[in-house]
Amino acid sequence: MAVAEENQANYQVVLYLKDKLSRADLTQLVERLEDPVEDLVRKDGHFRELGLSADSYVGKPAAVIDVLLAHPRLMQRPVLARGNRAIIGRPKDRVAPFVS
Repeated sequence: MAVAEENQANYQVVLYLKDKLSRADLTQLVERLEDPVEDLVRKDGHFRELGLSADSYVGKPAAVIDVLLAHPRLMQRPVLARGNRAIIGRPKDRVAPFVS
């Protein structure tokens, strides 16, 4: 958010854990995503605790959506969307060119 503010970009924060994203929301996001779809899934300690395997969803947009619907906490963040484009805002230096 700080990078967006520094670039005087308007933005909206989506509290996706509070206001769950629907399958339609995630499908639209995946269709706009410029990054590999599997990068939307965080592979952190929670991912390992759940016993998930990236092999089950790599290159499969519908499978990524299924994982994120079942485990929204695994969504990589931040995700930035603008027009018909979306990116994962990591590393942070990707944000400024996207919002400018």
